[in-house]
Amino acid sequence: MATEERVLVAGAGPVGLVAAAHLIQSGIPVTLFEATASVSQELRASTFHAPTMDMLEDLGFAKDLKAQGLIAPNMQYRSRAGVIAQFDFGCIADLTRHPFRTQAEQFKLNRIIHAKLSQHPNFRIEFNKRVIGVIQDDDSVTARFEDGTKCRGRWLIGADGARSAVRNALGIDFEGFTWPERFLVVSTPYDFTRDFPDLSPVSYVADPVRWHFLLKVPGFWRAMFPIEPEVPDETATSWDYSQAALRSIVAGTGEFEIGHITLYRVHQRVARTYRSHRALLAGDAAHINNPLGGMGMNGGIHDAVNLAGRLAAVWRGSAPCSDLDRYERQRRGVTIEHVEKATVENKRNLEARDADGQKQFRDRMRRITTDPVETRAYVMKLSMLASVRRAEEIA
Repeated sequence: MATEERVLVAGAGPVGLVAAAHLIQSGIPVTLFEATASVSQELRASTFHAPTMDMLEDLGFAKDLKAQGLIAPNMQYRSRAGVIAQFDFGCIADLTRHPFRTQAEQFKLNRIIHAKLSQHPNFRIEFNKRVIGVIQDDDSVTARFEDGTKCRGRWLIGADGARSAVRNALGIDFEGFTWPERFLVVSTPYDFTRDFPDLSPVSYVADPVRWHFLLKVPGFWRAMFPIEPEVPDETATSWDYSQAALRSIVAGTGEFEIGHITLYRVHQRVARTYRSHRALLAGDAAHINNPLGGMGMNGGIHDAVNLAGRLAAVWRGSAPCSDLDRYERQRRGVTIEHVEKATVENKRNLEARDADGQKQFRDRMRRITTDPVETRAYVMKLSMLASVRRAEEIA
């Protein structure tokens, strides 16, 4: 079988599509393989951070995404009693072209990129192509598919999600743990600002009994709740259970209109390595975390831009293959140092049950919001500017 002068990408989610777009704009042919019958239409992630939007603007996708999204200029930590702390992204306006969060479901970005790539002669996408094996030699990598076919290219990027067939085929351990709770996400067009006029489009509500998270996207609020291990899946995903969960936010309200109900398990895991010779991992295939902070998809897009830029330089001969090891050092390093740590901390702050833990969180937020230097540093962390900058420092 002849080697195609192309980069192979497994997974047509936001990470795989961004990697493909970056490579194609660098003049490198790409074949993208998707295990399902179409580009994903799942809601999943809904927040695009400032550095992510800067990257998407460089690739030509930010304008269309903003047109289909909602701008969140600030975010809040709240309790049942009201606002604990509010952070305005305007304090980092000198560091980014997008000093806000862009609220849009990730499938919108998928559609935008796919529509533009489909017109490019160097782009090819094949659906219903699930990877089941990876074979490598010194100059190429071959992907084997469930339908019995194979494809041989120069490099392979595994961006095929948390259950990555590429990662499994390479025998790379996915180290970490699974939280005992599941997360329930309920979308409703109900306007929570009727009841909470000072509510931010991104609001984390700390509560010792049951914390929740409210996030606004065009036409909907998405409410997230932790679900105890003893509650059966069929109960947690029922209409009545979702109604009760929403009524726990706004007491005395009648029946809510519900658009979507999603229940999923939550993990904190990082691949032991992001590179195996000519095959590399990115996004959920490389790392997964709880969604508090909106860092999973964003971190994956940051992976894709870093990796595609380095791979393009290697392809052109302007950088050695060893430069790809720096991709792993940078992106795996900040995933462990920043993303995993921050998302675990976010969850523990919101669910703190003891009075001391709750007081420490509130006191810390009060201290940060009263010091402009600390506020700016914290907003850099929230927006992931800090992790992007830290990655650039890793040699």
